Amino acid sequence: MQTRNSTTHYGWVAVLFHWLMAPAIIGMFALGWWMVDLSYYDPWYRQGPDIHKSVGILLLILLVARLAWRWANETPSPEPAPRWQQFAAGAAHWLIYGLLLAIFVSGYLISTADGRAIEVFNWFSVPATLQGLENQEDIAGVIHEWLAWGLMGLVLLHGLAAFKHHFVNKDGTLKKMLGVAPRR
Repeated sequence: MQTRNSTTHYGWVAVLFHWLMAPAIIGMFALGWWMVDLSYYDPWYRQGPDIHKSVGILLLILLVARLAWRWANETPSPEPAPRWQQFAAGAAHWLIYGLLLAIFVSGYLISTADGRAIEVFNWFSVPATLQGLENQEDIAGVIHEWLAWGLMGLVLLHGLAAFKHHFVNKDGTLKKMLGVAPRR
């Protein structure tokens, strides 16, 4: 498999970005959903959020790298489809990126509301730059939750569309993201 994208399929770097981030994002949603019910005396009360914050920062770094890679590479040609479907697919991809960025910002605002930096697995710290806003943690928390649910709905739709292309349309859309070039 080649490194860069081509007109027929994604290169291994784009494929790696996708398949590293997709399960991590779904796992972050599951972890966040589970964490909200932890009690103060639960052993995971501190550890769960620390993992969630650290992975969130790493995912933000991956997202920025992924967007830079996408900008620097061509995108494989879409499979034949009605114009509205091609528009919807493009809009969904950019909406996923936008939701991810908004989720990262709201998570940052939750985590730094008290003025403390975010420790990323004790490798490095992300300083608190915006804190002390009235009800910052609560407002950002509600926004974070709603955005996460919206993202999961869009991710579900994205996955269903990939399976529809593969099993119903029998085209190469899913194979492109697996890095498989079409047979000629």
